Amino acid sequence: MRLRHIEIFHAIYTTGSITNAAKILHVSQPAVSKVLHHAELQLGFALFTRNKGRLVPTPEADMLFNEVDKIHQQMRSIDNTAHNIKHAHFGKINIGITPALGFDVLPKAIARYHQQHPNVSFNINTVHNDAVLQSLIEHKSDVAVLFQPSSKMGVNSIDCGQSELVVVYPKALFPHLPEQLNMQTFKDVPFIDISDSGPLGDMLYSRLQSENMQLRSPIQVQTYFIAARLVAQGLGICVVDRHTAKGNLTDDTAIASFAPPLGFSINAVHLQNRPLSKALQGFLPFLQAEISQY
Repeated sequence: MRLRHIEIFHAIYTTGSITNAAKILHVSQPAVSKVLHHAELQLGFALFTRNKGRLVPTPEADMLFNEVDKIHQQMRSIDNTAHNIKHAHFGKINIGITPALGFDVLPKAIARYHQQHPNVSFNINTVHNDAVLQSLIEHKSDVAVLFQPSSKMGVNSIDCGQSELVVVYPKALFPHLPEQLNMQTFKDVPFIDISDSGPLGDMLYSRLQSENMQLRSPIQVQTYFIAARLVAQGLGICVVDRHTAKGNLTDDTAIASFAPPLGFSINAVHLQNRPLSKALQGFLPFLQAEISQY
C-alpha cells in the first residue's frame, strides 16, 4: 500500500463513510473513492462492503488496520515534528560565545527564551576571535557571538548591538567616582595588562599610540575577568569591555567610560553555506535585547 492508500483507508475505517473521510482529509468524495478502488486492486481483496449506506470493514481490513494505524500515527508524529520545527518549538542551538557575554547576557537571554520555548536545548561553547572559524567549520557552533569580529570569506555577520571598552578602577583611587576618564588621568597608575586580547586590545593600543602614552604594567594576565578581580584587590586599573566590567563589579570597584569613548560592535557570525535554523533565528532577538540593556 502506498502512503495515500493508507491515509484514505484509515480515514474511511475510522469515520465509517467516504463522505466523512473526504471531509476530514479536505478532498472530494470521488477522489476518496478512486484511491480506495486503486488500493483494493493493488491488494487483491476488498477492504469494505456496503451495508445500509455505510461501509463495513471486511475481515481482511480488520486484520490490516492495526498495522496501518501504527503507520498513520507515525505520519502524524512527522507532521507534528515538522510543525514544531517550523515554529521553533523544538530544536538544538549550538552557540559559541565570547566569555564576557557569559556572565549575564547569555544566561538571561536563554532564561527568557526558555519561558516560551522550553523544549529547545542549548550547547554553549566559549570561543575567541582567533578560533571562531574552526569552531564553525567543525560544527561546534552554528553561530558565534563575538566582539568586533574581523571579516572572513564565506562568513555572514549579524549585528547584535554595541558596547565599549571601560576602565575598572578601585574606588579608593578616584574617591569622587568619575563616570568618564581620559588616558592622561591614569598614566602613572599601575595598569593590569591583558596580553593577546584580540581586536579590543588593538583598539586600546591604537588610542595609546595616538596619545603617545605607555602605561606601566607590573601585572600581565590573559583573561579579562581575572584582571577585573585584581583591580578589586587594589592592584591597579584595567581596561575591559563593559559586560565583563559589570559582571565582576564589587563594592570596592567602579567603572568609567573613556573620553572620548572607545566603542565597538557585537556580531553573530555563521557560515554562509549553513543557514540559521528556525530555533536560532528565534533566539537571536532575545540575545540582542539583553545586549541592548548595557
